[in-house]
Amino acid sequence: MSGEVESVESILEKYIPPGELESINKILYGNPALDLEIPAEVLEKAEAENYQVKAFSIPALPEETRRPRLVKIGLIQNKIVLPTDSPIQDQISALHARIGAIIENAGRAGVNIVCLQEAWTMPFAFCTREKHPWTQFAESAIDGHSTLFLAKLAEKYKMVIISPILERDETHGDVLWNTAVVIDQTGKVLGISRKNHIPRVGDFNESSYYYEGNTGHRVFQTIYGKIAINICYGRHHPQNWMMYGVNGAEIVFNPSATVGSLSEPMWRIEARNAAIANSYFTAAINRVGTEHFPREFTSGDGKPAHKEFGHFYGSSYIAAPDGSRTPGLSRVKDGLLITEVDLNLCRQITDKWGLRLTQRLDLYAASFTAAVNLDYKPPVIGK
Repeated sequence: MSGEVESVESILEKYIPPGELESINKILYGNPALDLEIPAEVLEKAEAENYQVKAFSIPALPEETRRPRLVKIGLIQNKIVLPTDSPIQDQISALHARIGAIIENAGRAGVNIVCLQEAWTMPFAFCTREKHPWTQFAESAIDGHSTLFLAKLAEKYKMVIISPILERDETHGDVLWNTAVVIDQTGKVLGISRKNHIPRVGDFNESSYYYEGNTGHRVFQTIYGKIAINICYGRHHPQNWMMYGVNGAEIVFNPSATVGSLSEPMWRIEARNAAIANSYFTAAINRVGTEHFPREFTSGDGKPAHKEFGHFYGSSYIAAPDGSRTPGLSRVKDGLLITEVDLNLCRQITDKWGLRLTQRLDLYAASFTAAVNLDYKPPVIGK
């Protein structure tokens, strides 16, 4: 989209002298993520196919009793490929081809876990509140075309793939869910995690399609570590992040679809704060571009009827439990962010800051139990 800023990083690099830039980046990002070398063929392939690749490393201190637990994470952000009024199968096939090629490149770079953006197989049409034709993008989480497609890539590269889709639950009345499918390194579906919190904000009236998920705060034990998925709007709820930590997650992915006019000031804060508060790594993924729809729709914030609802600003990044984070991907371009992390850092920060030790779950459990009672009275003390 013309007029959109490429990234905060590109502006800083353009105008700040290198010596000062190093100091500014440390203030902005904490301990600097180290540059990670990746094969030249990966960069060449990305350049030929017109998407960005950035690669970093977030190490931990060496330990005498544990080996490093190195995991290479890949985040993919992308625009839709075809216009929203193209035939549905053509749209799906085009996205499969685009994302499949990027995953292949991630495999060449040795990535262990890949996460795609929210509802990656389709335009983010939930703003329209129209059921037809958009519900036709829904598919089975277990044997849908996207799961079968990604399973082959997962097996080929011994890669765990997180695939957020619009799920059609054929077992329970054909209802829809916003779901992340976790495919393990053998190509088998390890399980699903459904979106816990559904927005009703402006254009984001998603409850026309699906309601709050029923899978709770699942954590998936993979060969690369314990992972969880906090889909999109759930990042605004600190308790949601907290419960994945309570259940033992070491990396929590936040596949999203959010526009600049609504949420960009929050984007750099929420996943990073969750990493600090819960002593785990977080991975924030947002789609890119502006999606135009055939018919006008109205929103809940008084805007005139419109056919698009703003620019998806990308800016995907990874944050660490020590408060550091990688630079983000572009605001305007497809991209692959590769980050090698040492999961030993989770325990090291847990020991250093003691946030798990001091979090007082017993206190909050009692308070929450009381607060949901109809006769609850907040303990407000006055004269």
